Amino acid sequence: MSGPSKDAPRRATAAKANEAPPPTFDPVELAESLAAAAEKSGKLIGEFATRNAGKPAAVATDELGLGKAFMELAANMLANPARIAEGQLRLWHDYMNLWQTSMLRMMGGQVIPIAAPAPNDKRFKDAAWHENFLFDYMKQSYLIAARWLHDQVASVEGLSENARKKVDFFTRQYIDALAPSNFALTNPEVFRETITSGGQNLVRGLNNLLDDIERGHGQLRISMTDPKAFELGVNIATTPGKVVFQNDLMQLIQYEPMTSKVRARPLLIIPPWINKYYILDLREKNSFIRYAVSEGMTVFVISWVNPDASLANKDFEDYLLEGPVAALDAIEEATGERDANVVGYCLGGTLLAATLGYLAAKKEKRVASATFMTALVDFTAPGELEVFIDEEQVASLEKKMQERGYLEGSEMANTFNLLRANDLIWSFVINNYLLGRDPFPFDLLHWNCDSTRMPAKMHSFYLRNMYMGNKLREPGGITLAGVPIDLSKVDVPTYFVSAMEDHIAPWKTTYAGTGLVKGKTRFVLSGSGHIAGMINPPAANKYNYWTNDKLETDANAWFAKAKQHEGSWWTDWRAWLGPYLGPEVPARVPGKGKLPVIEAAPGSYARLRADI
Repeated sequence: MSGPSKDAPRRATAAKANEAPPPTFDPVELAESLAAAAEKSGKLIGEFATRNAGKPAAVATDELGLGKAFMELAANMLANPARIAEGQLRLWHDYMNLWQTSMLRMMGGQVIPIAAPAPNDKRFKDAAWHENFLFDYMKQSYLIAARWLHDQVASVEGLSENARKKVDFFTRQYIDALAPSNFALTNPEVFRETITSGGQNLVRGLNNLLDDIERGHGQLRISMTDPKAFELGVNIATTPGKVVFQNDLMQLIQYEPMTSKVRARPLLIIPPWINKYYILDLREKNSFIRYAVSEGMTVFVISWVNPDASLANKDFEDYLLEGPVAALDAIEEATGERDANVVGYCLGGTLLAATLGYLAAKKEKRVASATFMTALVDFTAPGELEVFIDEEQVASLEKKMQERGYLEGSEMANTFNLLRANDLIWSFVINNYLLGRDPFPFDLLHWNCDSTRMPAKMHSFYLRNMYMGNKLREPGGITLAGVPIDLSKVDVPTYFVSAMEDHIAPWKTTYAGTGLVKGKTRFVLSGSGHIAGMINPPAANKYNYWTNDKLETDANAWFAKAKQHEGSWWTDWRAWLGPYLGPEVPARVPGKGKLPVIEAAPGSYARLRADI
């Protein structure tokens, strides 16, 4: 038996030198950080007490109707004890299998997981969730319990449709909240960071939490990105343009031409008024606006105001008249063209449909073609947002809006965030508060946080007549500015584009809108979701899209015969739009026509933030 090599001590010394230095723990630094956090906490508590002094104590209410829904669930579950027992037996069986396979793994055996996360589940991407026995056991235990709980509530019979949707949605919220990745001691990445930093990550996280509470004036407003990393007109919303018209509700931006000649018929884009327009102009490489301008179009975009209490009585018909109708009049003055091609994105598409119905009733030919981007026109199945829209919740929301005159943008943003809680809530809880890191600068999340308010009267009309009543699809179902709206009289070429994974405007529901209008209609389905599926430039070549030149009886039949294409739907839209663009004319420069320049894009309406 040979002894150790002569080189062994030298190799050991070299290896030791290359090792990372052991984590250092500075008790003074930690004490100072904790003292600063305590001081900040005391300040916030004092401000909260001052702000709420003399106010009556809050009375607990069930605005969401969860108590009623879960009582109905409990009653129906108890009516079938055999199903409960069967579920409990399956849960016990899964845990016994987990225990057995875990013991085999401890002894070096190769085992198949009893429960595995979905391939796209980012919560368990850290290698320790799979390699470390303890974390793998916690992960599988959670997934087994989550599967059991969801199956239990999903299989209950006899629930009303409203209760079933609420129970399903909020059970998933509960399951997501209890994921082991959301807690410091059961998240391997947080655990390592805590050991390495001597707990400094948790102190930094506490300070981040207090900063977010302070920024929300006593309510938690999670930071999703660094708000100082972006500036409108500097590194986002940079396509050159000028504001050439404005009224109480919107500014109209005309963009500088990028070609020596342009097509005669202008393009008007109507964005949703729940967020700023610049989702369509984030960066040069993914700007839909820049793409349209570079294709030789004279592009106009509505930039909606961020309303306050002074606009509380602005109604949906005001958004119609002071939005697209006023914009078409201004475009005619600027270009001499009576009609335009019009694009409506999300809520902007719903407003576009109402505008087409209004113009059809008045026999005014102002729109040459209409493009609907992920827009609901028929609200028969509006997706998971329906969970938040019923008589009790809308009545409660109306009461709040009447007190302020508007719906606070952050309230609607929180609702949308719940639809993708793991991505838009819990991932930031882990990064900001548990790991103690600053949020990553991300232009899309900067836009997502830049929410806008909505006038009380308009939003109430929209919820009751669109989501709850689904009256836009009915001939004469709604009347705007004294004009009954009948979409069956709309005889305009239309292009509907939706996204496969859209959780806000489900594509099968947007497809139903194609049957409400006359005229030649094309439907296209993009990959991804509500935002990424639309903001998908050809150069990125990221998501596919599907086409079917024939409109089938329903969405499933259409998709069964659809053809898949690589790349972006933008090129398909551009080819479709070609016949409606008109001949070439000399390029139009903002301010050179009858409309003078008011200010440079993106304009003062877009710069007004409600979250700071």
